[in-house]
Amino acid sequence: MSHDPPIWRHLRAVAEEIPLLVSIPHTGTFIPADVAAQFADPRSAAGMMTDWALHELYDFLPALGIDVIHATHHRFVVDLNRPPDARPLYPGRFETGLVPTENFQGEKIWRVPPSAEEIGRRIERFYRPYHAALEQRLRDKLARFGRCHLIDAHSVESRASRLHGPLLQDIYLGDRDGKTCDPWFTRQVSELFGAHKLRVSLNDPYKGGYITAHYSTIEAVQTLQIEMCQRLYMTEDDPASARASPGFAAFQRVLRAVFEGIVNSVRAR
Repeated sequence: MSHDPPIWRHLRAVAEEIPLLVSIPHTGTFIPADVAAQFADPRSAAGMMTDWALHELYDFLPALGIDVIHATHHRFVVDLNRPPDARPLYPGRFETGLVPTENFQGEKIWRVPPSAEEIGRRIERFYRPYHAALEQRLRDKLARFGRCHLIDAHSVESRASRLHGPLLQDIYLGDRDGKTCDPWFTRQVSELFGAHKLRVSLNDPYKGGYITAHYSTIEAVQTLQIEMCQRLYMTEDDPASARASPGFAAFQRVLRAVFEGIVNSVRAR
């Protein structure tokens, strides 16, 4: 009997539901045994490139009327924020792919890179169920409200990587250079974070991934990616104790205040 977790979890709004959905695609840490057996270094691979405890950091969202769908499986199994045809998000720039072969520091992940057949299997087994759930929930909200905002939530180490230099700002908003949501919404979210003395960058170095780009093509859906430095809520070199970090609860209160402002804006519009 398998004890694998479900591919995704849906945290339903427990307060009055609003047309806002949050996706958290990189918070998962579970790795099936057959996938883990392919790692070049099983001891370290699972400790890389995870948005540590992010679904726990955002666990207040349903109490604000916000639905959440979050992943349970590690992004090394398959990256839910990459196009299924593996086309680049940032042509000409290093990026990790649909099934990454190198981490952010350029270290190889697999003893032998997964074959096309293996990648196809992972797409069917892990990728499509997450996106089917995400799109269905969006469609449900559109049917009820006639519109919906989708926020794709992420966190990242502050240290330099092959993607960027050291991250000196705190919050990185991405709307694909103004293409995925109305300017007022991006501006409002930026101002809400700024009110808490957080430094905000827009579309640099993160413009928003596949989820932000793809779901904005659905009529009446607006999308925004929120990337935050992990130093805001945890000790970056100690992910195992992220939930117990002294900064976790303090920053969660800041996030709640920000999202209370977002909720008010979404309701008003």
